[in-house]
Amino acid sequence: MNRKWMLAPLATVLLMAGCAENEEPETSVTESTTTTEAPETNETSQDVETTEEFEVAFDGRIDHVHGMNYIENEEGLYFASHEGLKIYRNGEWLETTDNSHDYMGFNAVDDGFYTSGHPGPGSMMQNPIGIQRSTDGGRSLDHMGFEGETDFHGMAVGYRSHHMFVMNPQENSRMGPGYFRSEDEGEEWQQVEGSGLEGDISSFAMHPSDSQLIAAATTEGIFLSEDGGDRFTLLTEDGSYGTAAFFSEESLYFATYGTQAELIKYTWKNGEQQALELPDLPEDGIVYIAQNPSNTNELAIYTAAGHVYVLEDGNWKQMMNAGQVK
Repeated sequence: MNRKWMLAPLATVLLMAGCAENEEPETSVTESTTTTEAPETNETSQDVETTEEFEVAFDGRIDHVHGMNYIENEEGLYFASHEGLKIYRNGEWLETTDNSHDYMGFNAVDDGFYTSGHPGPGSMMQNPIGIQRSTDGGRSLDHMGFEGETDFHGMAVGYRSHHMFVMNPQENSRMGPGYFRSEDEGEEWQQVEGSGLEGDISSFAMHPSDSQLIAAATTEGIFLSEDGGDRFTLLTEDGSYGTAAFFSEESLYFATYGTQAELIKYTWKNGEQQALELPDLPEDGIVYIAQNPSNTNELAIYTAAGHVYVLEDGNWKQMMNAGQVK
């Protein structure tokens, strides 16, 4: 099978060619030094609304997704889109009515999410929005810095540790281009080498509690770092694209595309790899993977063609078809 399909849907979704028109172009990553200037004081971006006002029923299309994961304290599967958050909860689809930003680099954590991106219509936030954090399901956002400077597409956050790893595309007021990590909510950033990474990077993933474990999905495969991002090693065979990565506490789930989509459960402690059965995905690849923290047997995948499947009781159930929710 020809892999030219990657150049259309995955180039848009995976390599983020479909971001906002007013986004500044990224430059190549080179080494630089960083300062330890403190981030701006956090503040609430919008007045908090009630749950009934903030989340309403949704029965439409989601054409651009830039992140997907479960938020434990909100009990839902969250999707970051060009037009704010969409939520799948208890068999129903919802959308948010405020803070409808173009969320990029979206990372759900146990008590909320971290994100970058661009402000939505009517917002007074600076463009790009830098790094923002929410602990109330997106009703309010706390500024963590880099507003008006940087849109971090490549960002990973530990689900429970809340440590951060970013690929900075170009120099800003606090760091040069390159790979950086923070273990104190962005107060200080430490540059790491990122040696061994090859290919165009589509996404990063960080272990929920051990931030030394970082994975990267690139056009050259799936890479793993066990030292916080200084050195990466290739886990996959030559000829396979790495399309997605996700850490549970015990395993790394990653997706590749060689002649077809594959989903692998990898245990780094012993190097064991287990191929998981997938629904029929003709000329399609997995872009995001998530696991329900309340039910570790429940996996969710989002594909380049805009399909969402959730694995429940050993069976894949389709929740979205080509962007249309079901």
